[in-house]
Amino acid sequence: MKTNDLPEHSAPIAFTLNGRAVEAAPGETLLKAAQRAGVAVPHLCHQDGLRSPGNCRACVVEIDGERVLAPSCCRSPTPGMVVTTDSPRAAAAQKTVLELLLSDAPDTAALKHDSELAHWAGIAGARAGRFPARAAAAQDLSHPAMTVNLDACIQCTRCIRACRETQGNDVLGLAFRGGHAQIVFDQNDPMGSSTCVACGECVQACPTGAIAPANGAYAKVSDKTVDSVCPFCGVGCQLTYHVSDEKIEHVEGIAGPANEGRLCVKGRFGFDYAHSPERLTRPLIRRADAPKDPHAVMRRDWKTLFREASWDEALDVAANGFKQAMASTTARGRQGPVAGFGSAKGTNEEAYLFQKLIRTAFATHNVDHCTRLCHASSVAALMEGLGSAVVTNPLRDVEHADFVLLIGANPAQNHPVGATWIKNAVKRGMKLVLADPRRTELARHSWKHLGFQPGTDVALLNALLHTIVFEGLTDPAYIEAHTLDFAQLKAHLVDFSPEAMAPVCGIDAATLREVARAYATAKNSMILWGMGISQHTHGTDNARCLIALSLITGQIGRPGTGLHPLRGQNNVQGASDAGLIPMVLPDYQKVSDVHAREKAEHLWNLPPGTLGSEAGLTVVEIIDAAHRREIRAMLIQGENPAMSDPDATHAREALAGLDHLVVQDIFLTETASLADVVLPATAWPEKTGSVTNTDRCVQLGRKAVRAPGEARADAWITEQLARRLGLDWTYGVAADGTATEDAHGGIGAVFEEMRAMMPSIAGLSWARLQREGAVTYPVSSESDPGHPVVFTDGFPTASGRATLVGANVTPPAEVPDATFPMVLITGRQLEHWHTGSMTRRSGVLDALEPGPVVSLHTTTAQRLGLQAGAVAQVRSRRGTVALPVRLDDAMPLDTAFIPFAYAEAAANLLTNPALDPVGKIAELKYCAVDVRPAVLTQESAPV
Repeated sequence: MKTNDLPEHSAPIAFTLNGRAVEAAPGETLLKAAQRAGVAVPHLCHQDGLRSPGNCRACVVEIDGERVLAPSCCRSPTPGMVVTTDSPRAAAAQKTVLELLLSDAPDTAALKHDSELAHWAGIAGARAGRFPARAAAAQDLSHPAMTVNLDACIQCTRCIRACRETQGNDVLGLAFRGGHAQIVFDQNDPMGSSTCVACGECVQACPTGAIAPANGAYAKVSDKTVDSVCPFCGVGCQLTYHVSDEKIEHVEGIAGPANEGRLCVKGRFGFDYAHSPERLTRPLIRRADAPKDPHAVMRRDWKTLFREASWDEALDVAANGFKQAMASTTARGRQGPVAGFGSAKGTNEEAYLFQKLIRTAFATHNVDHCTRLCHASSVAALMEGLGSAVVTNPLRDVEHADFVLLIGANPAQNHPVGATWIKNAVKRGMKLVLADPRRTELARHSWKHLGFQPGTDVALLNALLHTIVFEGLTDPAYIEAHTLDFAQLKAHLVDFSPEAMAPVCGIDAATLREVARAYATAKNSMILWGMGISQHTHGTDNARCLIALSLITGQIGRPGTGLHPLRGQNNVQGASDAGLIPMVLPDYQKVSDVHAREKAEHLWNLPPGTLGSEAGLTVVEIIDAAHRREIRAMLIQGENPAMSDPDATHAREALAGLDHLVVQDIFLTETASLADVVLPATAWPEKTGSVTNTDRCVQLGRKAVRAPGEARADAWITEQLARRLGLDWTYGVAADGTATEDAHGGIGAVFEEMRAMMPSIAGLSWARLQREGAVTYPVSSESDPGHPVVFTDGFPTASGRATLVGANVTPPAEVPDATFPMVLITGRQLEHWHTGSMTRRSGVLDALEPGPVVSLHTTTAQRLGLQAGAVAQVRSRRGTVALPVRLDDAMPLDTAFIPFAYAEAAANLLTNPALDPVGKIAELKYCAVDVRPAVLTQESAPV
């Protein structure tokens, strides 16, 4: 073995393996050194990525001079050591161990076609039946996603280590003693009744199939495997689809940069939405006898609303409707009659084409997507302060942090794999402060939980800033070299002492000072935040405070520091980068910048002056304009504003009142039910394209299965519409979502045009992305490896410095009163995503969380006369829903939480559309409500 085959930055250790001179790195095990040398050694308790306990003894080897055989998975070589893996003594021991394990797991081949036990038994010549089998154990079929068959369990404990040490969930354990020992969930509970979060890490770790997918997918060989990216949250986990008969049978995590093989319940078990019988398979045109009813958008048989059509007819009707809308007025720009909502769940290429279509076909910047309802205020503050809206450090940088402030986010539910890295870092000694009105899952891992009063974020953060500034905990050298306006910030903070802010935010002054000191004095401190920060009328102010915390302490520009607003959907970062925002072109080039417009016009072959200089309307502004009949036609791709927009009744009325609405989607969503034309699109596993995760990592998603019926790729649909609207587009995107490896046509050509307009990915060619699969921008040239950490030596502003901006304490737009005395918080939950259009059509996910609930603290529920399971009526100034109560003592008093994935009790019927004046984001995280026992009628009973 050559020294350069060793892990990097290691001094080799020379030893002898099976009579051959080899080298190992310090700390490397005998098993790993043997594997690199091409020597196969049986092993079962060992798995790459897990700690190796050496308890199965299948990997024992003989070491000269030692009396007993040594487990090679947890023994490291020393200089001059002589090791034999296949001596008669070692081989006999390995074979005996495997035969003993075979007696414990007689049916492994039936449970898992590629059982590691069966594999190594075959290599070692071990035979079943040499030892008596143990008594059969009962199967546990209590969980919708997984089955447990302890007959096949060899107690290697890989599942326990995967659960506890990798995912940090502490559900699995080894109970009882001696021959009665067995793997258990919690206190020997059925799996389905335990605290298991169904991440499936145990399934992936099990070598025999003792824990396996409930659908029996492990029992047969898949026709093919396809590596891709998860379609759900912004973490961007890489995975492998296992496909048979054009159907995804199961999913496994692979070693992507964001997940290293880890997945959550959605990524591992939520794939079957793509095969739902509710998929749209042919274009639909609204029936003349089916008027649009904004008050009846629940899923219904499409035949009552639409008729099927050919693609040519549907595209012609779609395009002609837009032409008529354009002909109805001469107004353009913000006053134009057409607008578009793109999708954060499609590819970068689809987002790029969509915004280009709206801007060039309709001469307007009225194009937006869900970032307006997620992180628009964060983006506004970051652009203002740092000159860039990107995250400064990847999420996994928590591994290098000594202190992490996690505020307004619930990663255990919304970014579960990201939460595992946080839990792992805590175990290594990182101090976690969770600032959230709710005591969420990560609170038990935190050093401090700051359960502040909802809506008082600025008060809490200003108190931290005050402490750091007036106790002399700032980094003066950094402030002097890299920031502007510190003196103004200091003067602003005089009145915001912890003692003054404690009564406002509900956290005592001593705790506020302790947290501020810990953040400022840690070697590396990092801030993570979510929509609990951004979805407020003061969301931009919230983010301004976080930016100031990082800048005045110099906690930015290094590994383990910086600012990371956790992106929500799988491509919200990429869709924003690609220009799916009304005030910027791709790469955040302002539409008011004449040079940016000229660059786009040249690249898009447009006459000079075609693109306007006035920013378009945002999501909520578009809906308001449609309600006023100023926007008359809309194109919506993969978004569901009838569910996702605040004051959903108002949004549904606006959509129903349009003269022309065209929706591209994979299901008949609540929004699609109000359309004039519905165009069936492809699901994520049915197309190839790039996506950009929360870490700025551009990754390649690959087509795994065919789309059903006549469903077509969104990029193909966009190109066909463009041609019918008079644009000379010749990309040649494939209708079936297939992409060629070269960049001469199709999606590759779109990507090449996109990077020509985007300096951030100028060095990332389509060929390189095909070759490497994942690259983190900025990447300026083909030889540039990418930069996970940015702002190491300055900021992309005119001065090269960041600007410090102070924030005043302002109340939410709507506060509780005598009529509406409680606070409503909305959000996502672990098993469902966004408006539920995908996850509620997944059999496993919907079985785990089949219906809506309102979560209340036990004390609050008792005061209201409500018990667990009782139906509550939740009412705001905008609407009313009825849904069962879930008791949750992690909730603050007099506060309710409702997930917004359920059409039958849509949380956004209640929420407040009041906007942050800068970010133009709605106050989805706070409104006043009344909660009381529901008086049910047959019509009002929850589904």
